[in-house]
Amino acid sequence: MWMWWQEIAGLVLPADCAGCGRAGGALCGRCAAALCGARARRVRPGPPPPGLPPVHAAVAYEDEARAVLLAHKERGELRLAAALGEALAGAVEAACPRRREVEGSWAPSGDGRPLLLVPVPSARRAVAARGHDPARRIALAAAGVLRRGGRRARVLPVLRQRRAVADQAGLDARRRLANLTGALGAAPGCGRLLAEGRVVLVDDLMTTGASLAEAARAVRAAGAPVTGAAVVAAAGRSFPAGAGVRLPPPRRRRQAELNTNAHRC
Repeated sequence: MWMWWQEIAGLVLPADCAGCGRAGGALCGRCAAALCGARARRVRPGPPPPGLPPVHAAVAYEDEARAVLLAHKERGELRLAAALGEALAGAVEAACPRRREVEGSWAPSGDGRPLLLVPVPSARRAVAARGHDPARRIALAAAGVLRRGGRRARVLPVLRQRRAVADQAGLDARRRLANLTGALGAAPGCGRLLAEGRVVLVDDLMTTGASLAEAARAVRAAGAPVTGAAVVAAAGRSFPAGAGVRLPPPRRRRQAELNTNAHRC
C-alpha cells in the first residue's frame, strides 16, 4: 500500500531531482543526460572473485549516481527505473555489442539469439522491506529500451536465494565472497530457457563482484554459459585509471542525505 501512495504522490506533488536536489522533477535533465548518456566501460574489481564474467558499467557509484540508485532502491522512487533502465541498457549493449571488429572491418556480433537479462535477486527480507526488487525492475526497463532499439531481449528472473546470507554492509571482499558462495540457485527446469539466448547477468550496483560471481556460478550450474554482466554503477576503484564517470557536483543538502544513507549499501 505504501508503494502505491508513493507513486501517486510522485505524480501530483512537486519533486526535487533525486540526483542533485534541484527542483523540477524526479530527475533533472542534466543528471538524466549524465546517467544515460555516459559511455559504458569494462570494469574490474580488485581482486576479482573467481568466476566473475566480464562486467560493464554505465557510471561510477559516486555523487549523484549514488543518490539516484539509493532513491530508487531504498525510498521507492519507482519513476527513476526508466532512466536507470536506459543506463543499464547501455551497459548491456557494451557487454554484447551488435558488431565487432574483424581484420579491420566490422562484422555482426553474436549468433542472432536474443539477449537474456538475468537479474541478481535481492534477499526475500530485503524485497519485503522495500516493497520491490530493484534489480528486477531496472532489468525490465532495460529490456524495453533494448527492444525499442531493435534488439531481441527479455528478462529471465530464474535465480533464487537458496539460503539466508548476512548483511553485506561492512564486509570486505573476502568475507562477502564467503557469505555469498552457494547462496544462489537456478529455478528447476530453467536450463532450456537459458539455452535459448545469450545470458547477461544484470544488477544495479557492483562493489566487490561477489554477487555477480555467485550468480554466474548458479547459471553455469544450470548448464548455461554466461556471456557477460552489466550494471548501472560500479565502485569507482573498479574503473580503469582516469575512466571514472561522474555526474555534476552535488548540492550541499543532497550530500548530507548521501552521508545519512551511506550505511545502507
